[in-house]
Amino acid sequence: MFLLLPFDSLIVNLLGISLTVLFTLLLVFIIVPAIFGVSFGIRKLYMKTLLKIFAWATLRMERGAKEKNHQLYKPYTNGIIAKDPTSLEEEIKEIRRSGSSKALDNSAEFELSDIFYFCRKGMETIMDDEVTKRFSAEELESWNLLSRTNYNFQYISLRLTVLWGLGVLIRYCFLLPLRIALAFTGISLLVVGTTVVGYLPNGRFKEFLSKHVHLMCYRICVRALTAIITYHDRKNRPRNGGICVANHTSPIDVIILASDGYYAMVGQVHGGLMGVIQRAMVKACPHIWFERSEVKDRHLVAKRLTEHVQDKSKLPILIFPEGTCINNTSVMMFKKGSFEIGATVYPVAIKYDPQFGDAFWNSSKYGMVTYLLRMMTSWAIVCSVWYLPPMTRETDEDAVQFANRVKSAIARQGGLVDLLWDGGLKREKVKDTFKEEQQKLYSKMIAGNHEDRSRS
Repeated sequence: MFLLLPFDSLIVNLLGISLTVLFTLLLVFIIVPAIFGVSFGIRKLYMKTLLKIFAWATLRMERGAKEKNHQLYKPYTNGIIAKDPTSLEEEIKEIRRSGSSKALDNSAEFELSDIFYFCRKGMETIMDDEVTKRFSAEELESWNLLSRTNYNFQYISLRLTVLWGLGVLIRYCFLLPLRIALAFTGISLLVVGTTVVGYLPNGRFKEFLSKHVHLMCYRICVRALTAIITYHDRKNRPRNGGICVANHTSPIDVIILASDGYYAMVGQVHGGLMGVIQRAMVKACPHIWFERSEVKDRHLVAKRLTEHVQDKSKLPILIFPEGTCINNTSVMMFKKGSFEIGATVYPVAIKYDPQFGDAFWNSSKYGMVTYLLRMMTSWAIVCSVWYLPPMTRETDEDAVQFANRVKSAIARQGGLVDLLWDGGLKREKVKDTFKEEQQKLYSKMIAGNHEDRSRS
């Protein structure tokens, strides 16, 4: 029979005590607060401490750079070309005035100087493209001890280098294992809990348990990211029979919203771990999953969504109409599908604070595993969520106009840039219809002047 030596026995006892203490701490400070939706304020204290450290580090770098006569900040702006909001006709008029004595009103024919307008617009788009820069992470103007979020800083002092190294050790050796353990706990409880609830007969008790299992598990996952979320105007939270639409920065947007509300998810059926989670969730809650072959069938998707929202007892649907992740600076075109079915829309604006970690998922650069690793090795995820008053489609409004009105409201509330461009340009070429619009404007300008001239 194998006997443990005294030293080995001591190690085993210490390991057992450590695991017991760790489990107790997780239960008391993470799982139980997640069940009841309360917080001890530890994360907010952690955030305030980080802000003080960041402020000290930035001041130290500025002082060191000044002593060494180094440029600390590189010029960085969202736009490098000043653009006046003028129309095509006005700009061509100005070009013709500066090039010759003929104005557009006196000359309806094509002039060679007109091509300078299109050449300049093309060069401006190449130099300062307002679309593709929305698919890359925004750069900070102050240092948060993460080299990934700002490339403007260089070596300043040994003290700062030691502080950065200490931060790496804390994030990778303490926070990362703790966060992985919490994420594993949250996902495991979600799969097991929803599977068990799924076997209960339909009724209020099943709905009650399903709601609280979902909320508990999402709140544990939020704590796995050390997410500090501020919710505003909770009186406007989405209600049954409606559609919740929000701007989309990251896959964790779902967790951010689902930790404060109970939603029916919409998405494509996946395989692997995600497929296991989806199959477990749908047993306890009427989520809407589509097969890969069904996703592109707009009529089928619209039919399933319409049937869901017409039943006022069913949960609000959570949708991200942009269809892709946009960096934390703007909102791009909303797909009109979810605005065609005549349901009440509950807009939600989400804005992340990049000081503590960049939540944007650049899917063309990072896979999901790499992205989650970056999230779990950031200092924290800090964001604000605004629930806007519900909106309905007006009688003289089509689906596109309604979608644009909702998008503008979200952009205003979140302090985001409202863009008309399609987020699909992240992976696709510009559609010919966009080019044809400019051609039609120019031809209409010329043809219109011809008609005015003939009438006179």
